[in-house]
Amino acid sequence: MAKYLPLILFTLGCAAAQEPRRDGEWPPPATLKLAKHFHDICAPKTGVTDEAIKEFSDGQIHEDEALKCYMNCLFHEFEVVDDNGDVHMEKLFNAIPGEKLRNLLMEASKGCTHPEGDTLCHKAWWFHQCWKKADPVHYFLV
Repeated sequence: MAKYLPLILFTLGCAAAQEPRRDGEWPPPATLKLAKHFHDICAPKTGVTDEAIKEFSDGQIHEDEALKCYMNCLFHEFEVVDDNGDVHMEKLFNAIPGEKLRNLLMEASKGCTHPEGDTLCHKAWWFHQCWKKADPVHYFLV
């Protein structure tokens, strides 16, 4: 058992390090304030619940068609996606307020460039779940 202790501690450390950061500084309050406008446009259009958004943001990745379409709506409202569901990463990065947040998204996006999905909603969800997997500590959805 003692020979497995380092592996067990490493595994527990990795699990603890993967919890989303939620405090007075993260997600950035100014970004949350800005994003509320887009939330208030897209939530009624798609029928997504705040609970589904919070669960995806702070909890587990889960399947929810309204949530997927909410994510697609956000991309369209930010004007960073084309009619094929392809996110124009340079436009997206330029739309992100704050250098720290922009750099985190750029890093998380390195493996998230070729969306999969049959619909625009599914492609948008693919990006979000990819970013969440790439950086579960800093990822958030509002």
